Amino acid sequence: MSDHPTRAAVEDADLPPAIPAATLVIFRERESGAPDLLMVERAQKMAFAAGAMVFPGGRVDPGDETLAQTLAPGDDGEVAARIAAVRETIEEAGLPIGLSPMPSAAALDGMRRALHAGASFAEVLRDAGVALDLDQLVPFARWRPAHRHMRIFDTRFYLARLPADAPGASVDRTENVRLAWASADEVLAQADAGRLSIIFPTRRNLERLAQFASFDEAVAHARATPVRVVTPWAEQREGEERLCIPEDLGYPVTSEAIDQALRG
Repeated sequence: MSDHPTRAAVEDADLPPAIPAATLVIFRERESGAPDLLMVERAQKMAFAAGAMVFPGGRVDPGDETLAQTLAPGDDGEVAARIAAVRETIEEAGLPIGLSPMPSAAALDGMRRALHAGASFAEVLRDAGVALDLDQLVPFARWRPAHRHMRIFDTRFYLARLPADAPGASVDRTENVRLAWASADEVLAQADAGRLSIIFPTRRNLERLAQFASFDEAVAHARATPVRVVTPWAEQREGEERLCIPEDLGYPVTSEAIDQALRG
């Protein structure tokens, strides 16, 4: 039996609890060709997606939720998720996305070290004299798998442009062991060749992102496409069990054989 729910279970919202999370798809334009996207490789010791290439991000912390309620009382999770995406990107890659004004390289390094030492993001922002500019993040997708026997995250995906004067990205070497800038097509090709590992949601989002020749194209698509929760389901099609997602959310590939989908 598949560890994934049936379509009926998904449509009935018969889903287990999930951990709120957020991730950031950062675009770096090239002089020619498709833009680069920032990917980080998860450490093998991690309980979730060990060894896989993913976009920077992580769970929404209680401090993110507290800060969100300060900025937007009654927040339903959207502001907290954006805050988490900004914070995690600083921690994991040392990049100042969603901040105003842009901190100096030294100030950003200090913010990162303070976050790693356990300081709250609100304290770090205050001490650096920096505010959040969450409008830099464009909602793109929201995934909430419901497979059994695995940790489940309710992850909101955002698009953002790398600021022209941003410092170079650097991996934190704790949760992640390396980072790379590459186009969506390049990452998919490397995965297909067995040179790196990607999980099902990352593959589907890379295929979707590969359709765009620029950040502006991706943003226009994102703003024209509804963001609904994507919960993959297992379904028999022509005698084969396939892992499926909705067909009206902008994804060019909406089903894949289960054994291929779980190959990493």
